[in-house]
Amino acid sequence: MERFVAGSRAALQDHIRQHQEIHVVMGNEACDLDSTVSALALAYFLAQTSPAPKAAFVPVLNIPRADFALRSETTFLLRDRGIPAASLIFRDEIDLGGLHHAGLLSLTLVDHHVLPGADAALEEAVVEVLDHRPLEQERGPPCQVTVEPVGSCATLVTERILQGPPGVLDRTTAALLHGTILLDCINLSPAAGKVTPRDVACVSLLEERFPELPARDAVFGALQAAKFDVTGLTTEQMLRKDLKVISSDEVVVAISGVFEDLETFLLRPGLLQELEALCQGRGYAGLVAMTVSFNEHHEPTRKLAVYSRQEPLRSTLCRALEEATTPSLLLQPLPSPWPGVAAYAQGNSVATRKKVLPILRAALGGPGTTGGPEEEAVPPPTPMNSLVEECPLAQAVPPLCPQDVLERVSRIAVGQPPGSPK
Repeated sequence: MERFVAGSRAALQDHIRQHQEIHVVMGNEACDLDSTVSALALAYFLAQTSPAPKAAFVPVLNIPRADFALRSETTFLLRDRGIPAASLIFRDEIDLGGLHHAGLLSLTLVDHHVLPGADAALEEAVVEVLDHRPLEQERGPPCQVTVEPVGSCATLVTERILQGPPGVLDRTTAALLHGTILLDCINLSPAAGKVTPRDVACVSLLEERFPELPARDAVFGALQAAKFDVTGLTTEQMLRKDLKVISSDEVVVAISGVFEDLETFLLRPGLLQELEALCQGRGYAGLVAMTVSFNEHHEPTRKLAVYSRQEPLRSTLCRALEEATTPSLLLQPLPSPWPGVAAYAQGNSVATRKKVLPILRAALGGPGTTGGPEEEAVPPPTPMNSLVEECPLAQAVPPLCPQDVLERVSRIAVGQPPGSPK
């Protein structure tokens, strides 16, 4: 995997010069860990298994390079597994429209299957879809479509690789997939409402194939610590870190996963001005901030806030959320210090952003959704995974960085004292 990623840019440039096919594997605009690893792993698998490939298989991260630092769990895991950011190819470093116009582009979509309006011209280039969200857009032959209700798209990629020729799956790829599934599925905790038997089976198979993989608790804890580390982020960066966008013909609304307790977030100095500036600068008519925290049993607590300067829109969104039945969110109003911001505790803790998005989309009367992780989608500037208030490890190991968590628990797993040398 490391050599493949390191050579991707050169392969891309060579094929452009020689006017040869380029097969891009690309995740959604949230570019969370699931989208990133799914794109890297599937592109690597296709490059290893395609018979006499004439195409260059190129994984593309669907955000500008400048926004990559906001994907803290992704930067941590890739760095930990020896894949430097300098080797990655980002959306602003490849001209997909130009490649398609030149007849060179084949496009595989992972962790999403509906291109945003700005990419509508690329529809003809889509040859395969691999996603775990409900199917919103039918695609006919010759496009190959795999849409299955699992907790992580990385599970579908893992199944695909395990069904392929033996020996293709290497240690690095296995570790990336293993960590991604654990993070997406909240350490395989049934209480979180995301894991499926297929996710569990893939994690077990990866561990069976590579018994040296770190313990699940170590991996999940380190990634959670990295994901929820908002140290030094401005309010705008926190809102963009995990952001999806939905739209109708008339308005655009953002849905942000906020990695901080809602009450703490609402008390940020100048929050209202920050919300107004973000929405005005990006053309959002409103913004829904969703938070999630986990107890020591990995059980989630969720809260949300609805902001809009337009009272009719704010009321429409609030009413839709309050009255939703599929699923019911069981909302309870919370005090808000800001005019134009409504706050709620969410009694239905398994209703993730993925389940809230259709409610909001229906309220707007529009089909469009862009972004990425799930819990979701993100930033244009991180999209399926999740909104949070703080890392569940925050109280357990406040002084430790993610690398410390992984190394210490790994040592314990192999019977070494935490302070012993490597």
